[in-house]
Amino acid sequence: MPQNWPERLYLVRHGQSHGNVARDAADEAGLHEIDIDVRDVDVPLSDLGVRQAEAAGAWFAALPAGERPEFILSSPYVRARQTAEIICKAGALAGGPARTVVDERLREREFGIFDRLTTIGIRERFPEEAAHRRRLGKFYHRPPGGESWADVILRLRGALDTISLHHADRRVAIVCHQVVVLCLRYILEEMDEAQILAIDRAGDVVNCGLCEYEFEPDGDERLCAPRLLRYNFAAPLVEESAPVTSEPDAMVAAR
Repeated sequence: MPQNWPERLYLVRHGQSHGNVARDAADEAGLHEIDIDVRDVDVPLSDLGVRQAEAAGAWFAALPAGERPEFILSSPYVRARQTAEIICKAGALAGGPARTVVDERLREREFGIFDRLTTIGIRERFPEEAAHRRRLGKFYHRPPGGESWADVILRLRGALDTISLHHADRRVAIVCHQVVVLCLRYILEEMDEAQILAIDRAGDVVNCGLCEYEFEPDGDERLCAPRLLRYNFAAPLVEESAPVTSEPDAMVAAR
């Protein structure tokens, strides 16, 4: 029985959020805590983040109809849903209703006791846990009440199964978060821990940058292999004069 995959898969990190801005300010001031008064799930886009989402939407809308996404899925977090909705309103989808389907499995990694803390704050308030994280590595370390990267990968495998079941041979866009983009790459490209962490060290995922896959037979008619066409593609932001930003995850400095 042949494998079911989308014809094309786009991964889009959300636009710059108020949390990204607050985190940068906290780091610059050497503070222990990020100054933001809402839950991580409720953090909205910044004005720049809105412009970045509009630029990404315009880029999608300018593609030939046969290349534009047919479906758009989003993390339930406000900044991701706003990004997806702005992309839809720009005419990015090829046919069908311009609406976003929310999937909770695409949510941000949960930070637990590290929530809202800068790197300095984590070291000062939870020195033993910070030392444990250094020994174990961030791929497997799970902060109390939070998730490791491996935990995120487990839920994303289920999300990809659902996408393959409902959207086989269709074009799908996923709007999500930095670690989610990286973990999806880990799954799709069958990486190991060292490979994905090397990509992470090379640079942050660009806000509203694009990652694109196509799926082709790999020599066995029953198998279909994802092929990475582009990663961290910021051209639509440059073309639309929406400055490129790539701040780490908002609510904790140490991913």
